[in-house]
Formats: sequence, structure tokens, C-alpha cells
Amino acid sequence: MRLSIFIDENIESILQSWEDFARTIKTPGKALDAEELRDHAGHMLRAITQDLNTSQTKQQQRDKSRGLDLDNSEQTAAETHAVTRLMAGFTLDQMVSEYRALRASVLSLWMGQIKSGSDFEIEDMTRFNEAIDQALAESIAGYSRAVEAARIIFLGILGHDLRNPLGAILLGADVLLRKENLGDKPAKIIEQISSSAHRANQIVGDLLDFTRTQLGPALPIRRGKSDLASVCKRIVDETRAAHPNSTIICEVPASEIGMFDESRMEQVFSNLISNAVQHGDAESPITVSLSSRSGECTIRVHNWGTPIADDVMPFIFNPMGRFSQHAMDDQGPCAGMGLGLYIASQIVTAHGGEIEVTSTAQKGTTFEVRLPA
Repeated sequence: MRLSIFIDENIESILQSWEDFARTIKTPGKALDAEELRDHAGHMLRAITQDLNTSQTKQQQRDKSRGLDLDNSEQTAAETHAVTRLMAGFTLDQMVSEYRALRASVLSLWMGQIKSGSDFEIEDMTRFNEAIDQALAESIAGYSRAVEAARIIFLGILGHDLRNPLGAILLGADVLLRKENLGDKPAKIIEQISSSAHRANQIVGDLLDFTRTQLGPALPIRRGKSDLASVCKRIVDETRAAHPNSTIICEVPASEIGMFDESRMEQVFSNLISNAVQHGDAESPITVSLSSRSGECTIRVHNWGTPIADDVMPFIFNPMGRFSQHAMDDQGPCAGMGLGLYIASQIVTAHGGEIEVTSTAQKGTTFEVRLPA
């Protein structure tokens, strides 16, 4: 008996087996009913029988075995099944186990028919395994996309909700700093609160920018006539105030006028300079320079210290990428989120520019940004 015919004739018993196995999987929340447990299994089995009845060339078979024939034009039953399982609390491993159980159930029932003397096509078993693997690949892809989307949305909501309490802290610290006769110790504590709140607010801003880049085509910018030299000097002064033990040399012209998003360029300068302060040699100066030529502005931020490793360099602007020998030694490899360089690169790209980094023990580390003025 052809396997496709066997599945069609025994689909109810196969679905019951699927339901019985799914019922054994422990998930949080209320128990699923029979319809929810079966979910889209019937649609997937019918798609498999249709695939088994479709002629296939050797090339098509090779493509399918490598996952090269997946159709992303519309959501499949396997992808929909993955999303509903995620919402029901199934882990990825639990969802995958359903496919293992389905494969074993169908083949064991079919082999029982074969052992009783029924004719069979051995190629059907290969085609069936390929179809199950394809459905499994579609489900894993759908599950992963749903998890990623949920994570991005969660980060956006978290960043948005943190803005209000941080704003209240900043406002309260500002009011207290304006009071006279506070005393040296209370004033210092309030300054530390204000500085920490500003830093947390910057992290939240980076988090919101990250979610925008993940959910939309690009980071939005609003161009206007801006003086990059003035922006650079302002950020350097702020960084010096926040890090009085760091030596920052600012080499900029009197003015550098162009069409930029000024607030976004403040982020670029702030992220690059802060990165140099954090990861550079504390005993060596940081140099920030700005120049222009042939309608192009060039920003360079240079620091000395441990060079960026060659195997890390390709991922330096990755949203989750991070490199700091000091951070790894002092706080562990996961200290911080490492979004600053990623945000800076996205802002530069949105301006139609480029950002590059070179890092050696002999010449130090230099981040170079080139922007059309």
C-alpha cells in the first residue's frame, strides 16, 4: 500500500496518536482540549500526502534534502502550528518532540501493514521523512521568528515604560541640586544619582533605538542645518565632566556646517567617545578629531589599549557584540548590552555614511566615520 493512501485511510488514528502524545507534554497554564492538541496536524498530514503524490525529479529531491525548496511566500500549516504551540507554552524541544512522535507513529503503523503482506514503495519512506523534515524546518523557523518578534516587542515596551520613572528621578535630582546649603556629602550623593540616572536613560534610549531598527526598515533621522564641530565639543565636554580622570584631546575646526540630524549625531559622538573611555588604556589620551574634504566630513576617535581581537573585529557592530578585556576580567563577558556601537553604525548608515574600525597594538584603535555633508 502506498504510504499516501495509508495516511489518508488512517488519518483519524494517526491524529489520535498525535493528540495522545501532545497530552503528555507538561506546559504552564490550562490543559489544552482535543482540538487544540491536534491543532494543525491534519493540515500538515494532508500536505505530506499531497507531496508524496507529486512527482519529483532527482534535482528537486536534492534541493528538498538541503532545505532549498522552502516557500516563504505564505505561512504554512507547520509555521502556524509553531506559533500556536509557542502561545500554549510549548518549548522548542517539546514542539520538536511532536514531530518525532508523529514520524514514529506513522511509520510503525505503516510497517505493521507491510508485515501483513501489503505491497509498498520503499521510496515512500524517503519521501515521507523528507516531508516531515521540511514541516519540522518550517515549524522551527516559525517558532524562532515568533520568539524574536516577542523579544523585540518586549524590549520596546520595557524601554518605553522605564522612561517615566527615570524622568522622575532626573527631575528630582535636578531640583535637589538647585537647593542651597546642601552640604558636600549630600550634594555628591545627588550628583551620583543624577549621573547614574542619565546613564540609565541613555541605555534606555539605545534599547528603544535597537527595537526601532529591528521592527522597521531603518533608524529614522531628521536632517537640519547643524554644526558638527559644536556638537563634538559639547559631547567631549560632557564626557570630560563624567570621566574627570580621562584625558580627551579635541581637534576640531571652528565650525563644520552640514545637513545632519543633530541629536542623532550627538549619540554617535557620545557612543564612540564613551566606548574609547571604557575600553581604552586609562593612562593614555583619547583623541577626537573632525575634518572635511570634498563635501565629506570625517570623524575619528582614537584610543590606546588592548587591540580588538581579529576574530571579534567582524562582529564589532553586531547589536549583541561586545569587546572589552577589562570588562571580561572585572565583570564577566556579558557585562552590559553592547548596543552603543550598533546604534552609532545605524545612525551613520541612515545619513548615507560609513563607519570603520582599525585596531593594532602599534597604532591603537581608531573608529572612523565618513559622512556626506
